[in-house]
Amino acid sequence: MDKILIIDDEKQLRTLLARIIGLEGYEVVQAGDCASGLKALETYAPAVVLCDVKLPDGNGVDMVAKLKAAAPDTEIILLTAYGNIPDGVQAIKNGAFDYITKGNDNNKILPLLARAVEKANMQRRLNRLEKQVENLFSFDNIIGSSNELREAVALARKVAVTDASVLLTGETGTGKDVFARAIHSGSRRSKENFVAVNCAAFTRDLLESELFGHKAGAFTGALKDKKGLLDEADGGTLFLDEIGEMAPELQAKLLRVLESGEFIRIGETRPTKTAIRVIAATNRNLAKEIAGGRFREDLFYRLSVFTIHLPSLAERPGDIEEYIRHFTARFSARMAKQIARIEPDYFGLMKQHSWHGNVRELRNVVERSMIMAEGNSLRACDLPPEIRYGTQGEQPENALLLSEVERVHILKILKYTGGNKTETARLLGIGVATLYRKLDEYGIHR
Repeated sequence: MDKILIIDDEKQLRTLLARIIGLEGYEVVQAGDCASGLKALETYAPAVVLCDVKLPDGNGVDMVAKLKAAAPDTEIILLTAYGNIPDGVQAIKNGAFDYITKGNDNNKILPLLARAVEKANMQRRLNRLEKQVENLFSFDNIIGSSNELREAVALARKVAVTDASVLLTGETGTGKDVFARAIHSGSRRSKENFVAVNCAAFTRDLLESELFGHKAGAFTGALKDKKGLLDEADGGTLFLDEIGEMAPELQAKLLRVLESGEFIRIGETRPTKTAIRVIAATNRNLAKEIAGGRFREDLFYRLSVFTIHLPSLAERPGDIEEYIRHFTARFSARMAKQIARIEPDYFGLMKQHSWHGNVRELRNVVERSMIMAEGNSLRACDLPPEIRYGTQGEQPENALLLSEVERVHILKILKYTGGNKTETARLLGIGVATLYRKLDEYGIHR
């Protein structure tokens, strides 16, 4: 039930107003002056405050600022016996939702109250979501307790509170995106945008347009002005994943942004200011890329003000079991499938695997295992063939042929995805073209 606080020194009017509002289904709290009103605000956390302008120990217009400072999500409606424009203007400036005159505007109170309650509740929901997102991407949610990972987290925590550029290095699937988001979440920019772009996913021209934006008519197909990601990330963080794939021409333009805090949209001549923080990531050896003339040395030094290497799973095998339990819990909720036990042979085979795809590969394997699992436990037989029998395909004499195991596995994943080939290929960890080839090979027509 939404709470409404009425602050008014006229007890008879306050009681009548409380009765009318109470009949609308609200819980009403009353206070007769500023001091008791502030105390009630702290105790009851109302959605809306109806406050008189003239109070024994203060002025309602000034009271608005105090109420908003104590409870930013609470909406305030000022009530006055004698309305005047200057008071109304100042009340709105101080953060009031509205300012109405007693008597003349009585028929407006309930509809106005309903709108104020709706706004307050919406803001509270938004704050809860922001808090959930903040917690989701916090350093505390990074999985793994190995010394190698904890050292990387400690470095990331230190640099997060600064505005320094960060370069994240490590193999594919080691969690560079997770670290980038955690650094942003732990920074003073956390309330601003976090904008991520994979430099390997775009052609040179398309990436330039995505980053810098363009003016209508700048090139064929540019039918209207387009804001770039540098605009979207202004004041926040721009995460450039796979920075080693960026074309040399774009590297020069990015360097200018980092050095001057300005960029020029395609088709324009005047620069635009930006205040971004850049976090870059790569699985390449940039020193070799520089030696080969594929990456600018000056850009490297700009990006690598603070470098953090993320260890592979091979460097921290002790974290594998923790990841398995984490992903099992996550997919249990998503699939409405409870896993009560993970058998020792499942853990054993998972720890023996090389994990070239690191955490990303492990997550996909756990998801596939849960699809395959018949009961409430994960067993070795739920693992894909390459993990059960190794890359050489060795298997007991009484086992099915590896090809047959693979065929059954593909059929089960297809059933789970409802025949969606793209999703099936993702879960299998193969390309869509490879999946179609295997479907033809095994005579699977869906």
